[in-house]
Amino acid sequence: MALVSCIKNRKLNHQLCRHQCRPLPILVLVLVLTFSSWLFVFSPRSYGHNSFTNTKHNKFIPPIPNTQTHYHYNSSSSSSSKSGPYHDWQLFAADFEEMMRNFRIYVYPQVYNNNTEEAFAGIFLPHPNPLNQKIGNYLSEHMFKLSLLGSSLITTIPQQAHFFFLPFSINAMRNERRIRSEAAIAEFVAQYTRRISSQFPFWNASAGADHFYVCCHSVGRNAASKHSDLHNNAVQVTCSSSYFQKLYVSHKDVSLPQVWPRPLHVPLNPPRARDRLVYFSGRIQNSNVRQELIALWGNDTSMDVFDKSPYSSYEEGLRRSKYCLHVKGYEVNTARVSDAIHYGCIPVILSNYYDLPFANVLDWTKFSIIINTGEIPFLKKILLSITRQMYLTMYHNLCQVQRHFVWHKTPRGYDSFYMTAYQLWLRTSVNRLSY
Repeated sequence: MALVSCIKNRKLNHQLCRHQCRPLPILVLVLVLTFSSWLFVFSPRSYGHNSFTNTKHNKFIPPIPNTQTHYHYNSSSSSSSKSGPYHDWQLFAADFEEMMRNFRIYVYPQVYNNNTEEAFAGIFLPHPNPLNQKIGNYLSEHMFKLSLLGSSLITTIPQQAHFFFLPFSINAMRNERRIRSEAAIAEFVAQYTRRISSQFPFWNASAGADHFYVCCHSVGRNAASKHSDLHNNAVQVTCSSSYFQKLYVSHKDVSLPQVWPRPLHVPLNPPRARDRLVYFSGRIQNSNVRQELIALWGNDTSMDVFDKSPYSSYEEGLRRSKYCLHVKGYEVNTARVSDAIHYGCIPVILSNYYDLPFANVLDWTKFSIIINTGEIPFLKKILLSITRQMYLTMYHNLCQVQRHFVWHKTPRGYDSFYMTAYQLWLRTSVNRLSY
């Protein structure tokens, strides 16, 4: 067990220090102690266990597309049947329960201000109807706030909080004519951050390291650009989670699943009813990857790859296909991943540098296919090489992860809210700050 190994390594390092460190010069000891203290304060949690003496447990390693192999898929039936779509379900579940008991988040009071006469009050309030279809791609941004306020993780006592939530909405700012430009949004966010740092002691105590904000709009990536501590220290919970972008830091920031408003309970087509190999439909104007995909496979009658779907609905294409393509557009993320999962279609991810949601909990290779965008010419060959048993295993695993890509106004179980909160829990420090 990882935890047992962690404990053994901690004891071993302690014994080595006792027997080997005594003859070292004082200067070396000071340097070692200083470096160890730095690790203790700033190292992220690994599945909630603080294993600071074993460095292999101290980092979040995102799945990086492999340019040397055609695709990523875990074909080991024994490991798949033992842990399903998870890296280690038992370890995760135990730490998740610890989070539910102990983790607390404080929300700055602007989120409760219903004074409509106050300028920009609507930017901080929860959305009155986030499930409206017009919300579209920005559902996750609004639902996180609403779910948090209805969750057991909320605290009104800031001294109890592990994290502090900055409740502004980037999507609301984009719809506010007075500050809708990227530059104006960045300035507004910087001013708000300076405001809460002057009114409350919590920001200054950690330089923002225990603060976070949530955005699902691509503009959100630049929202922190005019406040260095907000960018460098605070956690960005974002749908646009590309570790190729300079303003996203994968070991610090959190990938938020982009979810479109869909009916909660949709009966799935079983594998035998899926008569089409692959489906994609989407605009190609802002994506060289999509343009290449359409040029290569748009005329192949065995593959349903379109810039405009001929089906009566987008959902029909998802329901009748075995594999559904998520292809990089303007950003690495789209709602097509969660759409595919929602309708029981195996996601095929063609989006390099995408820091996939919950990747330290979910083993994406067990319920999706990850292909480097440079290997689009091999797409059909890759999909046809997947055996029937491999496909059925992935389909079964996909059904298990569906609950992680669903939002509820009152969060429950292992839904999108609590899975995202767990990512924040992993980033809490054992060295609690005193206010």
